[in-house]
Amino acid sequence: MKLRPYDRPGDERVRFAMSGNEPLLICDLTQSYSPHGGGGIGVYLAEKRRYVTEQCDHRLLQIVPGPEDRIVEDGRTIWCEIGAEPVRGSPNYRFILRKDKVREVLAHYRPDIVESMCPWILPWVAIRHRRAVPSTALVAGYHTDFPEAHVYRVASDLMGPMAGRFFRFLSCCYGEITYREFDKVYSVGSTSLPMLERMKVSADVLPLGVDTSLFHPDKADPAFRRELGLTQTGPLLVYSGRLDNEKAADVLVDMFRLLPPELDAAMLLIGHGKLADDLKARAAGLPAVFPGFIEDRATLARALASSDIYVSAMPTETFGVSVIEAQACGLPVVGVAGGEMIARVPPGTGLLGPIGDAAAMAANVAALWRDDWEGAGRAGRLLVESQYDWSATFDRLFGSIYPAALAKARARVMRGPVRMPMTRLLRGTA
Repeated sequence: MKLRPYDRPGDERVRFAMSGNEPLLICDLTQSYSPHGGGGIGVYLAEKRRYVTEQCDHRLLQIVPGPEDRIVEDGRTIWCEIGAEPVRGSPNYRFILRKDKVREVLAHYRPDIVESMCPWILPWVAIRHRRAVPSTALVAGYHTDFPEAHVYRVASDLMGPMAGRFFRFLSCCYGEITYREFDKVYSVGSTSLPMLERMKVSADVLPLGVDTSLFHPDKADPAFRRELGLTQTGPLLVYSGRLDNEKAADVLVDMFRLLPPELDAAMLLIGHGKLADDLKARAAGLPAVFPGFIEDRATLARALASSDIYVSAMPTETFGVSVIEAQACGLPVVGVAGGEMIARVPPGTGLLGPIGDAAAMAANVAALWRDDWEGAGRAGRLLVESQYDWSATFDRLFGSIYPAALAKARARVMRGPVRMPMTRLLRGTA
């Protein structure tokens, strides 16, 4: 990847950041992207590109992991992949370790705002870039509750709960050190705010959205079940997301085995992940279908709308894009009373049970199907229509969060570097 000269004089970009009257260059920076793995951040990146190209005059640079270095410029959007190795156990995801290459891209394009969406490595690449270009505004998006999902769960499984709590404490210390360097922090859900408060971080809430015209009950197709080879007459359960431990996908298979036979249910597990082969083996002989990741969004909408009940056992959901996509398709939800699932599935739109309890989840599926499951689906659709819209998400991001970050960057530039008093400097060298 050779970077050609970019027409962006350094003194001009300070004026861009300060005036608020001209288009900005905004950079998205994340590890949590896969072209074949789905995920809320992947949807967020795509919807943000659509917003920038259709509803504003800004430019957008998006830096993600890829199989090799690649830059594609298309009008006002710039797509940059940094060559990275696959994540062991999750081959659809890659992890950027080549910090110098990311800094090279940032130094070349000199974005006005850098928005970092993941906690590891890349936030500090952005921080180091800002130290070289102080007028750059830094925004952190808290899309994953990493002290719980990445640290506590893994450490507890390997070394026990006490070790899990210790490493969670260390990860909170890391979060405090990291996020205090950012001009603005947002969380995609309110249930993450207590964890951010533990890190002494003040954050805005930025709810995500759904395309309610694409994800719609009208996308249901009576031929869908036949195409899957399913002959069951009971509920078709569906899940869409990674098949891994973080998502607790194994609980779904355990739940499905516990359903009453007379329910005559079938299940569709959409997605890839390190548990995929194990779950397929455990579901052998059951009417469960594993189609893999569905890249085409219209095809995914058809699959969801043609199903009956959405199921998810993830205990640390920070927002739940897949949940509201299912609700937009008119599906009730059976989930767990943890994370942001509690806010996404209020009474009347589905049923929530204890975390990790497959038997309770199976009982909720049976109870919902025997009750007014269609009415719960309609209520979920109305909820999504009234509360979750991508235009509202990005109007708030571009109209409130970004200006606040730019104002803080302006104040930092006007204040100048913080200098140590001479007396302290002499004491330190004595």
